Amino acid sequence: MYKKIILAVDGSDHSLRAAKEAVKLAKGSEGSKITIVFVADHDSAKNEVLHSSSSAELDLQRRKKLQPVEEAMAAAGIKYRVEILRGTPGPTIVDFANKEEFEVLVIGSRGLNSVQEMVLGSVSHKVVKRANCPVLIVK
Repeated sequence: MYKKIILAVDGSDHSLRAAKEAVKLAKGSEGSKITIVFVADHDSAKNEVLHSSSSAELDLQRRKKLQPVEEAMAAAGIKYRVEILRGTPGPTIVDFANKEEFEVLVIGSRGLNSVQEMVLGSVSHKVVKRANCPVLIVK
């Protein structure tokens, strides 16, 4: 089915549910590999840098957010790699996915309230509009 899967995560419950769906997709094809993408958002990066004592500590904090997702991959026996990117989440995910030519992109819905979503737009909505591959949004 899909051999080259990208999973966009942010450490939320939505992204953990998305990871479980990505595992199901990967199990459908022998030789599937998932690329887990975490975007260090410019807006929150400043705050993270101010509250960490070193870049190693900052990297460790980011990896901790990914730990449940990585554990789900390992438990299912799925091959995966992790990419930590920097930028604005929506465009950064789309650029990476389009450059690497993934077959499917899996992302959790953020769950913004209707006013926030109307004003800001959600990352998943931005990704759906611009990605060149099918996108699965998991609630």
